[in-house]
Amino acid sequence: MHSPVRIGIMGLGTVGSGVFEIMVKNSEQLTRRAGGPVEIKRVLVRDIRKSRRVPVAPEWLTTDASELLDDPEIDIIVELIGCPGGSVEPARSYIAEALKRGKHVVTANKEVLAKHGRELLELARERRVGLYYEAAVAGGIPIIKSIKECLVANQIQALMGIINGTTNYMLTKMAHEGGRFEEVLKEAQEMGYAEADPTSDVEGNDAAYKLAILASLAFETDVAVEEVYCEGITRVTPEDMAYADELGYVIKLLAIAKAHEDAIEARVHPTMVPKDHPLAAVNDVFNAIFVQGDAVGELMFYGRGAGKLPTGSAVVADIVEAAQNIRRGVNGWLARGAGSKRILSPLEIVSSYYVHTKVVDSPGVLAQIAQAFGDNGVSIGSVIQKGERQDPVSLVFVTHKVLERNMQAALKRIAALPAVRSVANVIRVEGE
Repeated sequence: MHSPVRIGIMGLGTVGSGVFEIMVKNSEQLTRRAGGPVEIKRVLVRDIRKSRRVPVAPEWLTTDASELLDDPEIDIIVELIGCPGGSVEPARSYIAEALKRGKHVVTANKEVLAKHGRELLELARERRVGLYYEAAVAGGIPIIKSIKECLVANQIQALMGIINGTTNYMLTKMAHEGGRFEEVLKEAQEMGYAEADPTSDVEGNDAAYKLAILASLAFETDVAVEEVYCEGITRVTPEDMAYADELGYVIKLLAIAKAHEDAIEARVHPTMVPKDHPLAAVNDVFNAIFVQGDAVGELMFYGRGAGKLPTGSAVVADIVEAAQNIRRGVNGWLARGAGSKRILSPLEIVSSYYVHTKVVDSPGVLAQIAQAFGDNGVSIGSVIQKGERQDPVSLVFVTHKVLERNMQAALKRIAALPAVRSVANVIRVEGE
């Protein structure tokens, strides 16, 4: 029997307890698959006296991180403390210190990786150890490993996904039941799908962190989260949902990244997708990522994007891979990326658009708006007008593909028309 690979777990919250539960329940098969025993030696917690969701031996618990980082018998650090209060510390420092000491690291921390992934991966390369992060994106869906290994023969041309379960649950409820944003948010919080402070989810930040990680990996370049265009779902209304349905679309918060000859686009925003697109059928808290490769064509990865056991599954898979690499005497570190590519600004992106305006019901208004679109090179695909002898009435357009710079110029001119009360919403259209 091989000598055991020992791990130290930092954090025993939702994901940490899931990891512990899986390792105890499936210990026999994990031993076989890891090529020998994998043992938990120490667990970092904030309060040793707190009651636990899982039966952890008291002698394993500590509140001192140095007991894990300084222990030469611990081969793998599993960082699961997250970013409480929105701060990447102390998680970033713990990961960096573990790598410096020659320990492999497994983490589910999307925010740390999105903001500091480049320096941490470089540190792992220098120390010739592995930094594993499958659980950082899409929970139990094996998208990271698929891009790193299964799709290595491909040049990935595009990826587009639903990678935030909270917003997908909310948009599903709005579409199926006609609820308003505030109502479905409250319900999501009561169900435990949304945090007390839901800002990171509903403003798109959580999805932007994950997209920065995926795009950096898929396109072999550094994509900083600050370079990801980000727009949340707070402006989506039941009226928009009804128009989307009438036009043959559903609205999803999508994370989209596409490769161009010398640049990359990376964006998160509400998106109308055709009802027959695979992503349109992804509802509730489920996640899905649609990938297009030059050799393999189109693929879609689907499953639970969060939760104790789905995310714990991804963490344990990384632990087993790290243990295998330790036993093989290999490093588990990646080759350097191809370099840095330019990230397109939002004004350089081409898309179709849904435009919902509120206007005075009077002759010639449609012609004025059409003129503003036409003068800026925007071609109209379809028009819907609702209401009669009201002030205002809704006038809805879906455009053909156009450069965002042109669209913004047209919208500025439309908003200034005397007969236009407001441009109520603008939503991009993808997947046609």
